[in-house]
Amino acid sequence: PRLARAIAAEPRLGATAATAAYFLAADGTPKTAGTELRNPALAATLARIAAEGPDAFYRGAIAAAIVAAVAAGPNPGTLSDADLAAYRPVRRDPVCGPYRVHIVCGVPPPSAGGIAIVQILAVLAPFDPATVAALDTRARHLFAEANRLAYADRDRHVADPAFVAVPTAGLVDPAYLAARARLIDPAATRGPVPAGTPGGAGTAFADDTLSGEDATSHLSVVDAEGNAVALTTTVESVFGARIMAAGFVLNNQLTDFAFLPEIDGRPVANRLEPGKRPRSAMSPTIVLDADRRLVMTLGSPGGSAIIAYVARTLIAALDGRKDMSRAIAEPNIVNRNSATEIERGSTIEALVPALEALGHTIARPRLESGLHGIRVLATGLDGGADPRREGVVRGD
Repeated sequence: PRLARAIAAEPRLGATAATAAYFLAADGTPKTAGTELRNPALAATLARIAAEGPDAFYRGAIAAAIVAAVAAGPNPGTLSDADLAAYRPVRRDPVCGPYRVHIVCGVPPPSAGGIAIVQILAVLAPFDPATVAALDTRARHLFAEANRLAYADRDRHVADPAFVAVPTAGLVDPAYLAARARLIDPAATRGPVPAGTPGGAGTAFADDTLSGEDATSHLSVVDAEGNAVALTTTVESVFGARIMAAGFVLNNQLTDFAFLPEIDGRPVANRLEPGKRPRSAMSPTIVLDADRRLVMTLGSPGGSAIIAYVARTLIAALDGRKDMSRAIAEPNIVNRNSATEIERGSTIEALVPALEALGHTIARPRLESGLHGIRVLATGLDGGADPRREGVVRGD
């Protein structure tokens, strides 16, 4: 049903033959819930990559199909065979920070997720775990205010480190975060806060509050040997660029860049530049104990709200000691340094009058997270999948 609603709400799926054939009926109307979708082209693509490795994607028939689809699209692009062949993934060191007795590790820039989650947790660490994990007004206020600080820094400082000197070490420095934590007033919201000036910050960038689109997927895996994966991926906008090639939609990642290169005469760190990787909020996260043994793998889709979804779940699981399913299912609350967003229809909507009394401006969006998490226990693995989406838990 969720996919059917998305198809019905997207007017541009008929712009290319491949997209129309997959998502629309023969008469051009949206396919409805209960319709069986078959995708032999994607099956062939996956089989080829499985047999030949990653080069099968970046060279040969699959790459040629991508280039041809882009050239034939409604807004033809200049992507070439050489562009795909020259692409290289970059292996980066994770961003890690302490949270009470645990070590929380996430992805570094150009994603803002790893930095922001370490920041939110560090700002809340001085408070008692039971206080932070409660589902009451005080806890939700503190969480929203910690969100403000992290999102303010994200909007100014984070972009592709190949193009911008991102002050990652300064942003997660304990002394810097202790100073940021002192900005929180437990008795009232500060409203929108300015970004901080961490050690290593150079260029005086303008703030870019672009939130990006919500078309992300996440999965978490732990195998029998204890190897763990937290994988977040996105096509940016539900149907990506509304162009299909070799059985899959092509991404629309340009919308993760700032639309303005400068604001009030100051450059924007995440401005569009050739060869640059866009900033995201993807937050695949792995938690370790003090001996660096695996404790948890976690992540979520959800656009720029991903950061808050993952941080909120970590607090529920680590401080609230809830099992993964209960931690994931807790109501979502997000503050992207603007209104405090309360999940529509959730139990914490009852807190709205009290939060407004503290000065919060309240919004009530759906906040449709899609969290997947696995925790390692002495008795085995504890998995959880978000009831807001279609994910399920499976194990041997």
